[in-house]
Amino acid sequence: MHPRRPDGFDGLGYRGGARDAQAVGGAFPARPFGSASDPTHWVTSPPDIPGSRNLHWADRSPPYGAPGPSTPLDGPEQPCPGGGGGGAPGRSSEQLNRFAGFGIGLASLFTENVLAHPCIVLRRQCQVNYHARHYHLTPFTVINIMYSFNKTQGPRALWKGMGSTFIVQGVTLGAEGIISEFTPLPREISHKWNPKQIGEHLLLKSLTYVVAMPFYSASLIETVQSEIIRDNTGILECIREGIGRVIGLGVPHSKRLLPLLSLIFPTVLHGVLHYIISSVIQKFVLLILKRKTYSSHLAETTSPVQSMLDAYFPELIANFAASLCSDVILYPLETVLHRLHIQGTRTIIDNTDLGYEVLPINTQYEGMRDCINTIRQEEGVLGFYKGFGAVIIQYTLHAAVLQITKIIYSTLLQNSV
Repeated sequence: MHPRRPDGFDGLGYRGGARDAQAVGGAFPARPFGSASDPTHWVTSPPDIPGSRNLHWADRSPPYGAPGPSTPLDGPEQPCPGGGGGGAPGRSSEQLNRFAGFGIGLASLFTENVLAHPCIVLRRQCQVNYHARHYHLTPFTVINIMYSFNKTQGPRALWKGMGSTFIVQGVTLGAEGIISEFTPLPREISHKWNPKQIGEHLLLKSLTYVVAMPFYSASLIETVQSEIIRDNTGILECIREGIGRVIGLGVPHSKRLLPLLSLIFPTVLHGVLHYIISSVIQKFVLLILKRKTYSSHLAETTSPVQSMLDAYFPELIANFAASLCSDVILYPLETVLHRLHIQGTRTIIDNTDLGYEVLPINTQYEGMRDCINTIRQEEGVLGFYKGFGAVIIQYTLHAAVLQITKIIYSTLLQNSV
């Protein structure tokens, strides 16, 4: 289980408040990646919006070894980077730099959680539809079925359950914070990590997924339930149904409903693997981008505009690559997880073959192993990848938004320099 967004929060990094040491001339020396004196800290944790940490100089993300402007050590105040000696044009450029960084992160966050939601809805409906003859492995068939749903049920059919996904993210972040406050389990891993610290950190993640699990089930039902028979539920319905799932009251379920205890292992397994994979990929991509940027600075081929772009986009690109890789690698496990969560909830879904009509969910899986064997025998290996075309559309859209945002940001910087 992993909330959309996101994708690995906190990262296998650590948050630090120490600033880069300044040289006598005030410049920030470029250091090779991995040097013992490199104090850069890489953290990508929601609730931070990527880029929003750059609103304040004390929290500024390191610009990947780019040399900064001159800053007097003894002055009454330190001008912001790119300030041009503290003049009015420099302050204007820095103000643009700050707000542009916030806008870049906000655009990425908006794409992940809002624009991509129709893809998440169709992806989940395809995953739980064991009746389906069309697997929608390509984006072309996905676009066609999206058009059919929008035509027969209206736009709400593709945006249902969006509020509940935000609730699940909030519950996950809140549970993690509370558990880490009252236990010695660390939320973040320092650069001087050891196997015990990593184990405790992953245990914290596991406990967080367990707490959020019933609300995740309720959110899953809201996103796959057909709009044709759907009641006008409130935004807090996810919380009510999640609590009802825990205490066994207020929610009509069949005898095929799997107990929450049997869902703990697949839920935690999916969540922890998603977090590990996304964190490793993120660190690897950041390493490559930083070395590339450092080499370009040594060759003195980087323009001022490119130096400013290097302060924001490498982290966003690393987050994008990490989320994409983890979603693709764990897609079969996610299909199994969703089928186990939806079983016995009396959920009625849309017919993803026709684009109209509805279908009941009447699976009778006994557990995770039985679900895997049944899918492989009755639907084949590709049955684990039903709706994969929606993932292609989702990340293509995300990449397009990042590229457009980068072009707009570059144009604004060129006009201000």
